[in-house]
Amino acid sequence: MTSNMTSDVAQPLFRAPGTGPALDVLGVTHSYKAMASETGQQFSIWESIVPPGRGAPAHTHSREDEAFYVLSGEVLMDVEGAADPLRLGPGAFVFAPRHRRHGYRNAGTDTARLLVFAMPGAGLDRMFAAFAELAKQNGRMPPIQSVAPIAEQHGVVIHSSAD
Repeated sequence: MTSNMTSDVAQPLFRAPGTGPALDVLGVTHSYKAMASETGQQFSIWESIVPPGRGAPAHTHSREDEAFYVLSGEVLMDVEGAADPLRLGPGAFVFAPRHRRHGYRNAGTDTARLLVFAMPGAGLDRMFAAFAELAKQNGRMPPIQSVAPIAEQHGVVIHSSAD
């Protein structure tokens, strides 16, 4: 039996520890294990290295689901539908489906590490690259109000603390 291969079919991928593309996304390092362009646009997976006090502001995706697995450290995560913020330590897992507001921050004193999955991932890969480029151009972390329009172009709404 032969298969019909097309250019968008993913090829096997291996990354050694400490290798792969990395982006600075609002003060959180994303170390990519697989980008959507490498998985036939099916998903992206990255390790988020989250300094104390940093994280992702409350936001809602219209195109992607996200899943978070805590490797080390501690994060507080708000997910629409949970009664209270979730305090997550190593081994904890959260699925945040599209159209559900969520956000997190490192609540501990040590750097937290999360494995984050986005399905599909192409829009987020491009959005995070645009955030990183804006920070590089400005020489500092961009304010939320300057990244919100970029996020909206990728189907993501960043909520203000008043939302």
